[in-house]
Amino acid sequence: QVQLVESGGGLVQAGGSLRLSCAASGIIFSINAMGWYRQAPGKEREGVSCISSSGNVTNYADSVKGRFTISRDNAKNTVYLQMNSLKPEDTAVYYCAVHVSVQPFCVMRFSSWYNYWGQGTQVTVSS
Repeated sequence: QVQLVESGGGLVQAGGSLRLSCAASGIIFSINAMGWYRQAPGKEREGVSCISSSGNVTNYADSVKGRFTISRDNAKNTVYLQMNSLKPEDTAVYYCAVHVSVQPFCVMRFSSWYNYWGQGTQVTVSS
């Protein structure tokens, strides 16, 4: 059974930082692309970042480029999202997702490309 568990969310002031983690089990983590999405109240879920299985390919939404960094540790079956210079508009529930086939790239535009999702972790940025 595939399971993704996010952690690291919380309340932070604008300009602060958080690091989200997503621990995966039930899959061969090292061959799967991973993605981070977020959903704010009243808004659609949007792609934030993704990383290929090797870690060589990463993509970011324009709104987070230069502030967020995605990384992965295949030995720990974990993907991370380092979020710096947080803004109130970053407030959302953040979800990680996994695409369970071997691909040398990752997709952020289409959430349906991902097969499994975590339960989400709340990030709140106060002004």
